[in-house]
Amino acid sequence: MKSKIINKRKNKNIFEQFASAVTKKAGSTGAFILAFTIVIVWIFSGHFFGYSDTWQLVINTGTTIVTFLMVFLIQKSQNKDSIAVHIKLNELVASNDKASNRMVDVEGLSEDELRTISKYFEKLAELTRNESDVHESHSIDDASDNHNEKMKGSKRSGK
Repeated sequence: MKSKIINKRKNKNIFEQFASAVTKKAGSTGAFILAFTIVIVWIFSGHFFGYSDTWQLVINTGTTIVTFLMVFLIQKSQNKDSIAVHIKLNELVASNDKASNRMVDVEGLSEDELRTISKYFEKLAELTRNESDVHESHSIDDASDNHNEKMKGSKRSGK
């Protein structure tokens, strides 16, 4: 039983690694150049195949298969990235004394509940716009002060 669990984890890890690698490669310049080259070769090969139905079917079938498979690989990678982002945001909310812990795992709320919370932040944004402009609320000096405070805190805690 234990070996089955280990094998499942190993297989899952292999698939995750494969999905991540393919997603990264598919979004690269090299992948675009390869796809573009295939289309150009296909266009010019039409002359030799008489622009037949089979010639058209080759590109249609190829692109359909690649698109079908890529949808699932990209969605898998996006799901993983989404979970990671939610965890990071939850950590920030949980670590901030002024932030409401109700915001942790907020993605589990209903759409109506999210709208209610959104109205709160819309009101907060409106109040902020009326108080000052972005240059006053996010000055370079404030960024330096913020950084210095964090550095003092990390030196005290040994991080």
